[in-house]
Order: sequence, then C-alpha cells, then structure tokens
Amino acid sequence: EGNVDIGVTGIDIVEENCSEVERVMDLGFGACRLCVQAPVASQITDVKDLAGKRIVTSFPTLTKKFFDPIDAEKGVTTSIRFVSGSVEAACGLGLADAVVDLVETGTTMKAAGLEVVGTVLQTESILITNPDSKHKKIVELLKHRIEGYITSKKFVMVSYNCSADILDAVSSITPGKRSPTITALTDGGHAVSSLVSKKEIVRVMDDLHAAGARDILVFELSNSRM
Repeated sequence: EGNVDIGVTGIDIVEENCSEVERVMDLGFGACRLCVQAPVASQITDVKDLAGKRIVTSFPTLTKKFFDPIDAEKGVTTSIRFVSGSVEAACGLGLADAVVDLVETGTTMKAAGLEVVGTVLQTESILITNPDSKHKKIVELLKHRIEGYITSKKFVMVSYNCSADILDAVSSITPGKRSPTITALTDGGHAVSSLVSKKEIVRVMDDLHAAGARDILVFELSNSRM
C-alpha cells in the first residue's frame, strides 16, 4: 500500500492478510509450518476430531479457511478465537481445545504439552513487491543482488588439477551449477574449477582425491551474480 515498493515477510502473513503483492523470490530462511496443535493428553490424532470445537490462533483467516470444508462435511461450526501472543498457553488455561500456531523446532509446542495433528501451511521468508510499483528496474536489481548473495552463502568454489585420462570422471563429481570451468595446462593435464554446495564439499573433496585429482583447493565466495 501507499509508497512501499518492496519488503520481506512470511508466506503466512501474506496469506493471512490476503495481501495483493507480487512474490518476487523465496529467501530460503525462516522456514516453518503453521500447524493445528492439540494437547498430548487429549490423544487426538485426526484433525477432523477438532471440528466444532474451540480453536485459538493468531491466524484466524487461514484457520477458518482450513476448517471450513471439514465443518461443512461434519455439519458443525468450529469456534475460532484470535489472540496476538502466547497462543500455546490457551489449552492449558482452558481457553481452547486446540491451537493453530507456527512450529519451527517444536520446542515451545512440546513444553506446552502440545503435538501436531495437522498442517495448515508451509511457510518461509519471501521477497515481495507492490504490483503497482513504479520502480520495477530497482526491484529487479535488488532481486539479482539478493540472489547473488544467497548463492555465495550456499556454495564454495573448488579448484583442482587432474590428468587428461581422468578428466571426465572428476568433472562428473563437480558438475557445477551449469558446467565446470576447464583450463588446459602445459604439462598436458587440466585445471578444473566448479561451484559446489557447502553441504557437500567435504564429501566432494574426498571423492576427487580418491579419483586421482590433486592440488584440491576450496575458496569461500563473498558475493556473486549468476
């Protein structure tokens, strides 16, 4: 609204407020689930068993959208009450039979004696823009900059030397995002460099060494443009 052109928020917030925004890109952090949670002691395992009961949540729109088809099927009306904080305490205080709240690690949920009986929505942080923005080029530039930085934090550059007879084998270990960069050396061998996921780099180095690659080096990236 107004003069706001770009922002960062969660999928859950966009969906809850029925916001008319353009989803530019997923940012890859803040991932969690919006879940229906019931007391462990109630032994409820099917979310349909909560239809017609009392639900407390900070997401009344999404909760109603989730329970409406279940209510229609069972011919009941689920009571949905909005609270702005400490949702997990509602069942213990006798205010609700279940809650709908965000779950990341589940620590807070378990401490409150609750367990997940259904998932309403998978969510994470996203970059959004005003569909009526007059600064599309700036938005696109910021998108590329953020994409480049995220890539630099997810990948490292691995460089190594190999003989011509094992080039195909070692290149298959490091295919890169598109393809490895291969440079011929004066001794008849090749120098290879490629992007590798940080999560995989230790295993990749071991596989390269076992395949015969030598002078294996790993470089951190500070930024990138793909």
